Amino acid sequence: MHIPVLQKEVIQYLDPKPNENFIDATFGQGGHTALILRENKPKGKVLGIDIDPAQIENAKLRTSNIELKNRLILVNDSYANLKNIVEEHNFKPINGILFDLGISSQHLEESGRGFSFQKDELLDMRYDKNQKHLTAENIINEWPEKEIEQILKEYGEERFSRKIAQEIIQARKKNPIKSTFQLVEIIKRSTPSWYQKKRIHSATKTFQALRITVNDELETIKQGLTKALDILEKEGRLVIISFHSLEDRIVKNFLKEKAKQGLIKIQTKKPIKPCFEEIKTNKRSRSAKLRAGIRI
Repeated sequence: MHIPVLQKEVIQYLDPKPNENFIDATFGQGGHTALILRENKPKGKVLGIDIDPAQIENAKLRTSNIELKNRLILVNDSYANLKNIVEEHNFKPINGILFDLGISSQHLEESGRGFSFQKDELLDMRYDKNQKHLTAENIINEWPEKEIEQILKEYGEERFSRKIAQEIIQARKKNPIKSTFQLVEIIKRSTPSWYQKKRIHSATKTFQALRITVNDELETIKQGLTKALDILEKEGRLVIISFHSLEDRIVKNFLKEKAKQGLIKIQTKKPIKPCFEEIKTNKRSRSAKLRAGIRI
C-alpha cells in the first residue's frame, strides 16, 4: 500500500487553511493531496499534476465523490510546464505548492517499466512513454562507454562506474541487454562481493542514474522550482521532499539563492527527516528530506 512520506510535516509547512488552493506537482497516488483536501475544505481546491498518464487515469477512477471531484483538478503533464498548466486551467490564487520528488511505489511495483532491480522487466524507465523516446535499454545498448560511465558517476554517484560501464560494453557485444535482471547480473560481476552485502543494493545507484537520464529529472526539477516561485501568491508556501543528494542539492541551492534575492524566506534551516517510527512503518521514507520556504 502507498504511504505518503512526512505527512505531518507536509501539512505543518504547507499549512493549508479553509478555501485555499494548492498544487500537488507530483500527484502520484494522491496521498498528500488527500491530506490537503481534508484541511482546505469546503471550497479549497488542489491541482494535481503527474507526468505518468496511468497515475492520472487511476486517480480519476478512484475519485467518485462529487464534492471531491469539484475540488480536485487532475492534469497529465510535467511540472516543468507549471506556468502553462496554471494558465490553461485558470487556477488561482495559489497558496502553496508541494513537490514530492521520490519515485512512486506504483512505478516500482506495478508499472512493468523496469524501475525496480527486484523484478525481471524490460529496461524502459520512462514515466511517460508518449513524451519520451529515450529508454534505459537505448542507453545501455547504444551509448559509448565513456558516456555510460559519466552518467553512472554523475547521476548515480557510483564509485564503480568505470568497471560497470566496461562490463556493460563487453556484455552487449555478445547479446543485447534488454532486461533488469541482465543488468543486475552485469553489476554483480563488476563490483566486489563486500559491495553486494551492503544495506543498499549494489544496483541502486546504476538504476537511479539511468532513470534520471531517461526522464531528464534534474533539469526538470530546476525548471519546476523556478516556475513554482513565479506563480505562488505572497505568503504562499513551497514544500519540497527529495530522496537523494543530487535532488537535495538543487533544492537547497535554489532556496538559498532565492532567499538572497529577497524572494523567499526559508522555513527549514536544516532538512526535516522522518522520525524513527515513520521509517519503521515505511522503509522507503528513510532517505526523505523536506525543505520549505514562504514567498515574500
